[in-house]
Amino acid sequence: MPKITFLPNADLCPEGKTVEAQEGESILEVALRNDIEIEHACEMSCACSTCHCIVRKGFDSLEESDEQEDDMLDKAWGVEPHSRLSCQARVTNQDLEVEIPRYSLNHAKEDH
Repeated sequence: MPKITFLPNADLCPEGKTVEAQEGESILEVALRNDIEIEHACEMSCACSTCHCIVRKGFDSLEESDEQEDDMLDKAWGVEPHSRLSCQARVTNQDLEVEIPRYSLNHAKEDH
C-alpha cells in the first residue's frame, strides 16, 4: 500500500504526517480522510487552484496533468515544476512526499 508523507505545514499539520493511501485516490482525498484540511474551494472539480501542492518525491509516478489542470495551476501561488492540484493527482503504487504551500490565492478559507 503506497504512503504519502505530508511535510510539516504550520496551519494544517505542524508535525507533518505519513499516511496510507489507496491506488487511484487523489492526494486531496487521502489528506482529508486523515484530517489534513487542504483548501478545496471548488469541491474537487478542477475549477480553482486552492488545493495546489508540490510533490517533492514520487512526482514521476503520477499521470501527467491535463490541460485543464495546467490552466488552473497557472493561477496558483508559488507554482514549481513539481506542482499539482491535489484534487487531480492520483496515487499510484509508489510513495509520495507532498508539501502543502502555506498560502493560496483564496482570500478566505472555506468551511468544509
